[in-house]
Amino acid sequence: MTEPLRPAPLRTEENDGFWSAAAEGRLAVQRCDACGRWQHPPRAMCPACHATALSFVDVAGTGEVYSWSLLHHPQHPSFSYPVVAVLVTLDEGPRILSNLVGVEPAEVRVGLPVQVTFAPTAEGDVPVFAVRELS
Repeated sequence: MTEPLRPAPLRTEENDGFWSAAAEGRLAVQRCDACGRWQHPPRAMCPACHATALSFVDVAGTGEVYSWSLLHHPQHPSFSYPVVAVLVTLDEGPRILSNLVGVEPAEVRVGLPVQVTFAPTAEGDVPVFAVRELS
């Protein structure tokens, strides 16, 4: 049986750079051009210095699980349950909310090293995370 196809992301003016990068297989996080603060999710203004000059910068896509939760309900036919929702602290510093794939829920823990991978939707890919093998 094949995995269900995830719903396409809702694109806005503020998050278009994030989703465009994901469609190209890149993870890009918004950063303030004035003060250098990373922010996710993307917004129209930097909450630290209130600048509106913001850019999407490619990041390595590696980090570790900061927090996680198993989602059982409400169920949506586009996902296999339970969904492992993770808050990942990227190596560059910002945190991003996503899903952890390819791992049994019993193996998830805070500090687990992860790397970005991409899951298909009807309109391009979305970033998700998988366990990273340390060398």
